[in-house]
Amino acid sequence: MAIRTAQDGDLVGVLNVLDGADLATDHDQVQTAIERGDVFVAVPDEDRDGSPVVGAVVLDGEEIVNVAVRRRRRDQGIGSVLVERAMQERERLVAEFDTDVRPFYESLGFDIAAAGDGRCRGVWRLGDGG
Repeated sequence: MAIRTAQDGDLVGVLNVLDGADLATDHDQVQTAIERGDVFVAVPDEDRDGSPVVGAVVLDGEEIVNVAVRRRRRDQGIGSVLVERAMQERERLVAEFDTDVRPFYESLGFDIAAAGDGRCRGVWRLGDGG
């Protein structure tokens, strides 16, 4: 498994991964994030052209907009590695998420607080144990 910055040709793969995870996606927002270099993808083989996207994390500045992994590839640590790759690029990350994924963000060193409506907000800062 390789983690790399998404390229223009990865747009459809990223959108498919996000859609498969039932996450709200905005084609233009994802495309713009790819153009900015703010999308990281997990692919089985980085050196093979057309290697399918099996996971993705989409950033907007310091905000994690989405992180998703194909259903058959879940529970293999791919989501964690994607967020850790984003951590290498930022000094601070913020994510808002449903309470059922709280353990995922806690395991990555995010400080978690209630955000209302059954959601949580997590903040990770470089040097805060992350």
